[in-house]
Amino acid sequence: MSYPLVLDLAADGVPVTVACRVLGFSKQAFYRWRSNPVSQRDWDDAHLTNAALDAHEDDPTFGYRFIADELKAAGHRTSERRVWRLCSQQRLWSLHSKKRGLNRKAGPPVHDDRVKREFTAPDVDRLWLTDITEHETAEGKLYLCAVKDACSRRIVGYSIDHRMKASLAVNALRMAVDRRSPAGTVVHSDRGSQFRSKKYVRASSEAGLLGSMGRVGACADNAAMESFFALLQKNVLNRRKWATRQQLRLAIITCIEASYHRKRRQRGLGKLTPVEYEAIINPQTAIAA
Repeated sequence: MSYPLVLDLAADGVPVTVACRVLGFSKQAFYRWRSNPVSQRDWDDAHLTNAALDAHEDDPTFGYRFIADELKAAGHRTSERRVWRLCSQQRLWSLHSKKRGLNRKAGPPVHDDRVKREFTAPDVDRLWLTDITEHETAEGKLYLCAVKDACSRRIVGYSIDHRMKASLAVNALRMAVDRRSPAGTVVHSDRGSQFRSKKYVRASSEAGLLGSMGRVGACADNAAMESFFALLQKNVLNRRKWATRQQLRLAIITCIEASYHRKRRQRGLGKLTPVEYEAIINPQTAIAA
C-alpha cells in the first residue's frame, strides 16, 4: 500500500496532489484511506491470518486447503483462494510440500530421548513405541499409526485414516490409554510433525505419559516399530492391489487383532504370541486388554 508514502512525502514538502499523481491514485482515494487507515477487510484478513497461524502451528502438515477447511469449521466465512493468499504471505506451507529454495529440516524435539535405542522393557506398559506408515489404494493413500508395547510386542493402540493429521497419532495414543490405563509409561517416537503437534503433546501429558524422541537421521532409532511395519507390509499391504481404503482398513485390523496378536508366535517371546506372553507375565493386563 502506497498511501503512507504520501504522508512521508508531504512531510518533506511534496504536495499531496503531486504525490498522489506520481504514485498513480487519486487524491480522494488517499483522503478516504486517511480517514479510515484500516479497512474492514484488513481487520478480517488479520483475524483470518491469526486463525491460520494457529491451525498450522497445531498441525504443520496442513496446507492451505486443509487450513481453509479448519477455518470454515471454526465459523470463519472465507474462500479457499483468500486463504491461499494469506498463507502465501505468511509462508505457511504444508510440511510435506517441496518449495524451491527452502532447506527443510526435521523439527526440534519436544521431548528428550529416554530410550537411547534400548527397545526392551522388563514389564508391559513400561515402554511404548509409535510410528506412522502409509500404503496406496486406488482411492488414494491410507495411513496407519500404531502404538506397540516394547515388552510383549503387542499393538496396544492404532488409528487408520486417509489424512496424516495430528489426530491420527492422537487417536492411536488414546486407544492405547483406554485399553491399558498406563501410569508413567514412556512413549517413544520419531520427530514427525504429528508427534510434535500441540494436540499430541497435550494428549500425552493429560494421560500421564512420558514422551521420548529419537535423533534425526538415525535409521535404526525406532527399529522395533519398523520391524512390525515391515511384517505388515509383507503379509498384508504388498500381497495385492487394494481397490478401496475400506478394504485395506479391514485387512489391517484383521491382521493386527486376529493374526499378529493371536496366531503369530515370536522367538523373542519364547515362541508365544503377544496375547499368550502377556497372559503369563501379567494376567491382569491381558484380561483388561
